[in-house]
Amino acid sequence: MRCGLFLPNFGPFADPNAMVSLAVEAEENGWDGFFIWDHLQWDDDQPVADPWVVLSAVAASTSTLRFGTALTPLARRRPWKLARETVTLDHLSGGRLILGVGLGYAPEFERGSFPEEPDARVRAQKLDQALEILAGLWSGEPFEFSGSHFQVSRTRFLPKPVQSPRIPVWVGGWWPNKRPYERAARWDGVLTELVGGGTPSVGQIKDMIAFVAERRENGSPFDVVVNGVSDRDYHRGDEGHPSLVEEYADAGVTWWLERFEPDDRFTVEQVRERILKGPPAGRTKTTSNGGAA
Repeated sequence: MRCGLFLPNFGPFADPNAMVSLAVEAEENGWDGFFIWDHLQWDDDQPVADPWVVLSAVAASTSTLRFGTALTPLARRRPWKLARETVTLDHLSGGRLILGVGLGYAPEFERGSFPEEPDARVRAQKLDQALEILAGLWSGEPFEFSGSHFQVSRTRFLPKPVQSPRIPVWVGGWWPNKRPYERAARWDGVLTELVGGGTPSVGQIKDMIAFVAERRENGSPFDVVVNGVSDRDYHRGDEGHPSLVEEYADAGVTWWLERFEPDDRFTVEQVRERILKGPPAGRTKTTSNGGAA
């Protein structure tokens, strides 16, 4: 199991220089990944950083760290523009980008301010069509698309990503809602949480993995990504899961992301202290679902 960080892109983490510094220190202290939220706005009192600009600087400042968004609400992006950005970032990093996608969370924080689609069903349709467009453009082969929300005239998008067959796509979903997990089964991984944003139990993870496995059409690697708390000393009001991380690895989790909730008002220095302690135990366990270990 690999271990990474899971940070908002607002509040004290809106400082791009601080975020790059944290990513560099994470790489130096044995962490495997650095994943940030993708919000345009959180509330009127919080500064916000563009995640793609931050990740470009992270790519240029590190050499082994995997990184990406967790997650990008794809319905509010033009998929061809995102395809160009992600391919460029994949080349800049030597093939270390992972794209997390989903419907998006807390629409009142940004879709109430900007003219974005409020209907979850429409956003789901846009998400599926945009994913198909991304994969087609990333292929480097002639591609065209005609859907209810997006159209692409016949074109060829070059260069291809460094990673093959494509940039990995992780799909977000709240368990036990089934539709996001049916979608995730068609891609490369799932960012799993409980309804409302909690960390699933080991038993729930096993149920979720079984659900996805029944719907996968091939045995290609598939990542199961859990975000949670492994060290209570850095998470006020949460007892943490220091003894459970290895159990998650044994259950088939391939990535553990250490979560820092914005409501807890963490400072950059507090996150740095946690980074310097190193990743939690369990990171070398062999996974059971074909994911990257």
